[in-house]
Amino acid sequence: MTQKAIVTAGTRGLGFAVARELSRRDYEVTIIGRDAERGKEAAGEIGARFVQADLSVLAEVRALGRRLADEGPWQLLVNNVGGMWSARWETADGIEASFAVNHLSPLLLTEALLDALRAGGPSRIVDVTSSSIQAALLVGTPTYREVEEPGEYYGMAVSGRAKLAHLAYNRELAERLRGSGVAVLAADPGPAATPNAAEMTPEILPPALRPQWEQIREACRRPIAEAARSIVFAATEPLESGLVIGPDCTPSTELTAALTGELTAAARALTERVLG
Repeated sequence: MTQKAIVTAGTRGLGFAVARELSRRDYEVTIIGRDAERGKEAAGEIGARFVQADLSVLAEVRALGRRLADEGPWQLLVNNVGGMWSARWETADGIEASFAVNHLSPLLLTEALLDALRAGGPSRIVDVTSSSIQAALLVGTPTYREVEEPGEYYGMAVSGRAKLAHLAYNRELAERLRGSGVAVLAADPGPAATPNAAEMTPEILPPALRPQWEQIREACRRPIAEAARSIVFAATEPLESGLVIGPDCTPSTELTAALTGELTAAARALTERVLG
């Protein structure tokens, strides 16, 4: 049976590298992206299909979810979409962008595709997480009031806060789907020379990390293909549902240590409130 895979933000950077490797492994790959020209070029290069959608706009995410659900069954969803920015901005929905792109968007797409993934079982969901979670914890344990009450903005910490909310969702989903034939994993690729990393400025860091700016820049010269390996590993190897795969392709608990019941409940409450 043909293995059908979806990779969000698959037109460049990590998503492109993951989609290319999946295509090499004979997956029938659909990549999602905002830029039509770049998407068609990327799809042609790796032998994939491109579907255009702006994943920062929740109406477009919902429409995409309906379309892809109708095209099921699916065997693999890689939620690679994400980002961090030096300055705060809001999406077309009036939501702080990091929370929308790193958490709400992949959550909505995942929920829309659950039936199609169950139908394609054994199947798998892989959420791309991030060590930026550690930067968020440097600022203090998130309460998730900060998303709606903007104060000082440090893009890496804000991105990590959103990634932590999504990791909490990922853990809950793994439990919810246990025994369903749908495995749920997360993968941390570590730093890499992605287009997003190339746009970073020192202001993106919390003050405690700014003395390490040069070391962080050096770490972000790591080849994208190397960073993509943990995501591909999580997507293709026989693994137990519920694991987080670290940059060295081994299970890790480093990023889940902060997931207390209180934090998970706060992230869930904000998510439900924002989504209405």
